[in-house]
Amino acid sequence: MDFHPTEEHAAAAGLAARIFGDLATHDRLAAAGTGSDAELWKALTAAGLTAAVEDIGLLGLVLLLEEQGRTTAQVPYAATCVYGIHAVAGHGSAEQRARLLPALGTGEAVATGAFPARGRMTASPDGRLTGTAPAVPWLREATHVLVPDAEQTLWLVRTDAPGVRTRAVETTAPWSAGRLTLTGAQGERLGGADAYGQVLAAARTAFAGLQAGVCAGALARAVEYTSTREQFGRPLSTNQGVMLRAADAYMDTEAIRVTAYEAAWRIDEGLPAREHALTAAWWASEAGKRVVHAGQHLHGGMGADLDHPVHRHFLWGRQLDAYLGCGSELLAELGALLAGETAVTGESAPPDETAATDATNASEGDDA
Repeated sequence: MDFHPTEEHAAAAGLAARIFGDLATHDRLAAAGTGSDAELWKALTAAGLTAAVEDIGLLGLVLLLEEQGRTTAQVPYAATCVYGIHAVAGHGSAEQRARLLPALGTGEAVATGAFPARGRMTASPDGRLTGTAPAVPWLREATHVLVPDAEQTLWLVRTDAPGVRTRAVETTAPWSAGRLTLTGAQGERLGGADAYGQVLAAARTAFAGLQAGVCAGALARAVEYTSTREQFGRPLSTNQGVMLRAADAYMDTEAIRVTAYEAAWRIDEGLPAREHALTAAWWASEAGKRVVHAGQHLHGGMGADLDHPVHRHFLWGRQLDAYLGCGSELLAELGALLAGETAVTGESAPPDETAATDATNASEGDDA
C-alpha cells in the first residue's frame, strides 16, 4: 500500500486536528466529566467530518481518529462512524442508507455497537432480541445500537424502542458507557451473513487508529515534559534511560499506526483483511498499554497526579485495551484463523504472506 494520504485525506485530517485542538482542551475535558462535549460534537458534524466517512473510507476515518486520540476528545465519533455510517453504507439496503445516513451524518443520530459478539443476545425469527451487553461505549449518547446475536447476525435497534433498557456504567475512561438490556426489542436486520465479520474487522481497525492517536498524544506530552524539566542542571531528556524509554514508546506507537493503516487500506480495497485487523488490534492492545504507562512514568511524580492531562491518555489507553480485548485472546484468535486457513488449503504456510509475517512478528513481540 501507499502510506502517503491523499489530498482529501490530508485536508480532512488537518481540519479535524484544528477542531480537536481548539475545543478538546484540558479544562473543557475536565468540565465534561463522564459525558460527551456537545459543542465539540456539533462542530465536528457541522464541518462535515462525520458524513465525510462515506467518501474518505476507513483509512480516512483512521486518520481522523488519530487526531481525536491525540486530544482524548470526548465525543462518540469513532462509534458513530464505524458502527453507524460505515456499517450502514457498506451493508445497508438502499432504503436503509437513504433513511439512516443523513441523520448519522448531521449528528442528529448517534450510533454505537455491542461488539464483539459474546453469544449474549438471541433473536427470534421476526427479529425480536433478548439479552444483555454489560458495557457498551457511548450508549448513553446513542440513538441506535448495532447488536450481533448468537448467530452473528446484525440487528440495528433504537435505544428508545419498547423492550430496550439502558443503565449508566462507569468504565476506566469517560466513554458515557452503559449496560444494554433487551427484552423482546424489535431489531432491524442489517446486511447478510458476512456483515458481522466485516464490521468487526472495521471496528477493530478504527479503534486501533484511535489508540495510535492516544499513544502519540501521551508520548508528545512526555517529550515536552522531559525536554523542559531539569535535573542536576540538565533536561531529563538527556538521560539515556529516558531516551530509551521514549524510543521504545515511539516504535510501539508507529507499529500501531502502520498496522491500522494497512488493515484500513485493505478493507477499503475490498481485500481480505481479517488477519490484518486482528494484528492491528493486537498491537493497539499490547503496545498501547506499554506506551501510556511509559508516558505517565516519564512524567515522574507529576504522572501520579490524577488531574494531569497525561493521566487521561493513560485511562483512554487502558480502556481501549479492554475494549479491543487482551493481547493473548487476540493472538489466539489470529493463530486459530491462520491455522484454519492452512488446514483448508493444505499448504504449510498461510496463503497470505503478509498476514503470516504480521502474525510471526506479533508472536515475537508477545514473547519479548
